[in-house]
Amino acid sequence: MSVPLHQAFVRIAALLPRRADLADVRRDPRRDLLAGLTVAIVALPLALGFGVSSGLGAEAGLATAVVAGALAAVFGGSNLQVSGPTGAMTVVLVPIVGEHGPGGVLAVGLIAGVMLVALAALRAGKYMQYVPAPVVEGFTLGIACVIGLQQVPNALGVSKPEGDRVLVVTWRAVEEFAKHPNWTALGFAVAVAVLMLAGARWRPTVPFSIIAVIAATIVAQAAGLDAARPIGDLPAGLPAPSLSFLDLGSLNTLLAPAVAVAALAALESLLSASVADGMTVGQKHDPDRELFGQGLANIAAPLFGGVPATGAIARTAVNVRTGASSRLAALVHAAVLAVIVFAAAPLVSRIPLAALAGVLLATAVRMVEVGSLRAMARATRSDALILVLTAVATLALDLVYAVIIGLVVAGALALRAVAKQARFDQVPLDRADHSAEEHALLAEHIVAYRIDGPLFFAAAHRFLLELTDVADVRVVILRMSRVSTMDATGALVLKDAVEKLTRRGILVLASGVRPGQRQVLDSVGALELLRHEGREYATTPEAIKGARDHLETVGVWGAVPAQRSRTSGEETVR
Repeated sequence: MSVPLHQAFVRIAALLPRRADLADVRRDPRRDLLAGLTVAIVALPLALGFGVSSGLGAEAGLATAVVAGALAAVFGGSNLQVSGPTGAMTVVLVPIVGEHGPGGVLAVGLIAGVMLVALAALRAGKYMQYVPAPVVEGFTLGIACVIGLQQVPNALGVSKPEGDRVLVVTWRAVEEFAKHPNWTALGFAVAVAVLMLAGARWRPTVPFSIIAVIAATIVAQAAGLDAARPIGDLPAGLPAPSLSFLDLGSLNTLLAPAVAVAALAALESLLSASVADGMTVGQKHDPDRELFGQGLANIAAPLFGGVPATGAIARTAVNVRTGASSRLAALVHAAVLAVIVFAAAPLVSRIPLAALAGVLLATAVRMVEVGSLRAMARATRSDALILVLTAVATLALDLVYAVIIGLVVAGALALRAVAKQARFDQVPLDRADHSAEEHALLAEHIVAYRIDGPLFFAAAHRFLLELTDVADVRVVILRMSRVSTMDATGALVLKDAVEKLTRRGILVLASGVRPGQRQVLDSVGALELLRHEGREYATTPEAIKGARDHLETVGVWGAVPAQRSRTSGEETVR
């Protein structure tokens, strides 16, 4: 076996379940059973709603919650994470359904699962920590807006108009409602949403979503309200595993959507796991193992007709708040939903679509943390800009593009801030070993500059402009001991500045070059240039002495006053 293949197997083996997981499951099973049951009650209407919103039907949402929920619970990197269909993933899936059909969505999910396993093997989970908070908040706000707008057709009781742009579809649905109002559907949606939002304030631990859905279903059936369209027939059980959806000829066209789905699954799952860590004491997820678990979940879910899944922040939060302490709670959640699929499919099929729309409208509202948004907006102008830009891009473009735009803008603003910290200041010459008269003569012909902070591409050209403006001096000393970092651009600009000053007859000396900067200076030839004729010195006093010797050599000074040496105590001529 080759070394790279052996390393891959070792890395995968490190991501598999451990004995400690089993010990955690045995610690407090009663609390985990109760938490799992509670999460299942909350998850049922969400799974149905997100399945309908994705375009593959309520049964796809249930299959995802059962299969992906169970596998992610066993193989994932968080003890408290609950996985399944989510609103963010639904936003990505809608255009894929429109372009490639249901089979394309299942194939995309499977390919994305393979990509997630590969990311886990490459240990890419740690890079989640580099996503700035304003990007996450803007992303969440944008998703909430999209989820809410996606529910408008079902909430208004109209058929979903053609199109894959949520703003366009929403506007067409409103126009259709204006022509043929369906006040029954609208009443169900509003009533469910209001009951959920008001109930969450009054009794946060009570699952008002399932109460509202049951009440709406009973009223619709008792009153025979045809305008409250039900979900429709659901299969009594999960379909047999199948790869019939996989069209090898269309794989090339599905790679780009699969990358988007994998990126979103990684981002949302790791974010949700981080939220779970923050809500508890002593819990810390393994990001690479979490990617591995989500990868396996997304490979398996399409085989049973499920859509791509991620860690679900709302369900994970409910799991933590109800006292879950191990993976058993998430497994119980999946098992309860499986029982519902096999035993109560006829009852579930009677739930009005408008009621599910109301559940998701309330979910979208609760996703928006006003306090966090206000804090980000007040922090700095850059944070506010990143938040707004990411949210608008999520709403108008694509979730993955929105995150990329947010990261690029955040990176550019961060570089700008770092570049501003770089300083290039003229500093007085060291008076050590020099009389006042000699120091004055030195100051007339030598100028010293201290470079503080990073000397890299974002700040280097400002340094070049300031340095080459030097006039009426014979020697320039560059004090570089405080340069924190340097890249190839900074080294090239330094070399260019030295060459320009040399052509003007100005000698450039450098002092305090750090060992870590020598490689980059040497790679562009700047170090050799500074070493020419002894232009590089370890300390600034040595550089000043070298400048003085140079001025004597070129005849700028005449005889220099005698001065007592500090080391020998004898009269010497320097």
